[in-house]
Order: sequence, then C-alpha cells, then structure tokens
Amino acid sequence: MAVKFIIFAAFVATARGGVLANPTIVAAPQVLAKVSDATYDPNPQYSFAYDVQDSLTGDSKSQIESRNGDIVQGQYSVADPDGTRRIVDYTADPINGFNAVVRKAPLAVAAPVVARAVAPVAVAPIAPVAPVVAARAVAAPFYGQPAYARAAPLISAPAPLAYSAYPAPVARLASPLNYVV
Repeated sequence: MAVKFIIFAAFVATARGGVLANPTIVAAPQVLAKVSDATYDPNPQYSFAYDVQDSLTGDSKSQIESRNGDIVQGQYSVADPDGTRRIVDYTADPINGFNAVVRKAPLAVAAPVVARAVAPVAVAPIAPVAPVVAARAVAAPFYGQPAYARAAPLISAPAPLAYSAYPAPVARLASPLNYVV
C-alpha cells in the first residue's frame, strides 16, 4: 500500500511541477539584402513546334507555340476517335486572358483497296453419285447401373478426450514454507 502511495505522490509532483524560468537573450533576425536576378528577361521570347505521326499506333498530333513578351499564340491538333481532327487556335495575353477557337476537320483517309473478284467456275462430276439413304439409329438396350462398393465417408467424428480417474500430482517446491502438508 505504501508503494502505491509513493507512486501516486510522484505522479502528483510531476503534474504540479513547472519549468523553471531561465533568462535568455533573444537576438533580432538578420535582415537579408534582396539580390536581383541578373538573368531576368523583361521581354521573354520563344517558339517551338512538334509533330507526331505514328502509323503503328495511330497517334497523330502536332503543336506550334510562340511567345513575344506577355502574348502567347499557338495551335495544336489531335486526331479524335470519331475520325476527325480537332484543331485549336489559342491566344493568351494580359488584357483578354486565354482565348481558344476549336474547329474540326475530317481526316484524310486512304482509299480502300478492293480485292479482285474471282469468277466462279462450274465443276462437272467425274462419276455418277449414288443417292444417300439415311439409316435409322438403333439404341443399345439399357440394363441398369453397375453395382459399386460404397466408399468410406470422408469426414469422421472427432475422438473424445480421455479423462483420467485420478488427480494430477501436486508439484512440490524446494522450499517447505511455500506449501502446507
């Protein structure tokens, strides 16, 4: 009981205890001078284009884009699954924002290859053909099922536990004070 009281008192002392104030000196953060980026371009310009025509996978797309200052103009096209080509012309600038004009154009489809038709040839029989006579099928008589020996069941009941009629021996310890005879 005394141990429980000591443990409880230790928990109370820990909960009531506080952090002792320690005077510290706090320095103000350093002010960093802003470094200007010498690589900044106030009038950026670029242009790029790509074109993919893959006959193996059917992938067909292209894009052209150019930028002059804050104005970006471009066009991209992609082959849609419905057999048309979607062409998007776009312009982006700080005044009007992003504007896109979408139009569809049919894909150029190759003319289908027509196979040359072969004229049918009449074939004359070499020997006279005998008429086919349908024979009636006769079913074999049914004599019943063969007798088989019945197999043993796959699942059997568990065996009962074996109970002993005498009590288990009492374990004796090395010290005679731990048990009463």
